[in-house]
Amino acid sequence: MIAGVDIGGTKIAVGGVDENGHVLSSIEFPTDATQGFHKALKRIVEALNEAAVSAGAEISGIGLGCTGPIDAFSGVIGDVNFLPGWQRENPVRELEQIFKVSVAMENDADAAALGEAGWGAGKGKRSLIYVTVGTGIGGGIILDGHLYRGVEQVHPEIGHHVLDSSGPPCFCGARGCWEVLARGPAMVEWLQRSAPKGYSHLPELTGERICRLAEQGEPWARLAVEREANYLGLGLANLVTLFAPEAIVLGGSVMKSAPLFWDGIQKTIRQNCGLVPFEKTVLTLASLGPNTALIGAARVWHHRFSQVGG
Repeated sequence: MIAGVDIGGTKIAVGGVDENGHVLSSIEFPTDATQGFHKALKRIVEALNEAAVSAGAEISGIGLGCTGPIDAFSGVIGDVNFLPGWQRENPVRELEQIFKVSVAMENDADAAALGEAGWGAGKGKRSLIYVTVGTGIGGGIILDGHLYRGVEQVHPEIGHHVLDSSGPPCFCGARGCWEVLARGPAMVEWLQRSAPKGYSHLPELTGERICRLAEQGEPWARLAVEREANYLGLGLANLVTLFAPEAIVLGGSVMKSAPLFWDGIQKTIRQNCGLVPFEKTVLTLASLGPNTALIGAARVWHHRFSQVGG
């Protein structure tokens, strides 16, 4: 059994995963990041032991997926907004010392990409891009069966390529990057700017609420969904043109309403990928379900140390 640990800003998931990507046991608990790294580490260690007992198996290795930036090879956590005070902490080293097994860590989007490539919708594909669309946009790139890394092994920030330099500013320093235009909250921000005065649905408006209203035929919600589909399609079209991958796998909370966006996304890709055989790139939804992050974390260990499952 390989243990997976998914560290997010809100929650941490811990569990055991077998060599076929099946979850044997899982435990979730709040990150409580402001309580400090070592308190969270103590809870992770307890949960790993609980997961091993529940699965009836010994831990042979540990894979971690962590919200970034992180140093995947040293195991050091960088300046992560969602984990204040955790900078320069090293969960890889700590867990190696405690459990006496090999430990590997990747950015959480890279971990999910590895999971889908090894055991999910991208199984058998040599090139794949995983894209998660939620409160932000992130992803991981698999080329020739291996996780792609940039200069000095950095994680490529595909959510921050620029689509409209006159667009709204993003925390990354750019204007009109893919994330600021197409993340879930972008639908809310656009409706707040564009809907007529007195629009009755503005209070407590969320991306999920907009999708429900669009399903019911509400005109302004449908416009917000059409705009979202167009910007999602533009970003994906750029990835298709740049990488011509065998598959693009879409996950994240916005993709729970994928049927609303699907036709618009595909239309935009057709209009903007004239120089590559875009129709050969399979566009599909993530298949590992709510355990994607946990399974991906375990897959990180296999990718680094064993290559089980291809």
